[in-house]
Amino acid sequence: MTNPNKVILTDVDGVLLDWEYAFDVWMERKGYDIMISNVYDMAVKYDIEKSECKKLVRHFNESAWMEYLNPLRDSMKYVKKLHEECGYVFHVITSLSNDLYAQYLRTENLKNIFGDTVFEKFVYLDTGEDKDEALEAYWGTGCFWVEDKPENAILGNEKGLVAILMDHEHNRGQAEECTRVNSWKEIYEMAKITW
Repeated sequence: MTNPNKVILTDVDGVLLDWEYAFDVWMERKGYDIMISNVYDMAVKYDIEKSECKKLVRHFNESAWMEYLNPLRDSMKYVKKLHEECGYVFHVITSLSNDLYAQYLRTENLKNIFGDTVFEKFVYLDTGEDKDEALEAYWGTGCFWVEDKPENAILGNEKGLVAILMDHEHNRGQAEECTRVNSWKEIYEMAKITW
């Protein structure tokens, strides 16, 4: 493995890519209306049963849309800068799907946006799967761990990582023990201090 001081661990949806916007467009095309804005739980957002929501999220995550998600905020610019200027490589840990074709499309999407050399490793977990085991491999390394889900950020802290929570309205007031950022520019500035 690359020097852990030069590895950034990152989630994808809500961190590198704008999954929620794409999902909302997809749901609208399926005839669903947003009932409550600014919530992370899609079952609540669309006022549907949790079991139906899980099926819809899995269906979306295994669709061709995975090759075409847009970058989140300034991720494209500053992830490339972290890689090209500072020498960082990225290891993706994402709860997408066990479907190999969905994983392939996600990999292609990331490479098309960020470049072929940015990502050194892709860890794909099933839809909604916990990240405990995946993060265990990095225990005590002090790598940056960029997440938008508070529970996963806290888990990273507990495993000896530097947890960075990407700010969203739905995660405010949570995981206060983690460093919160609004942009990849802030992560770039933090990383510059360490290289």
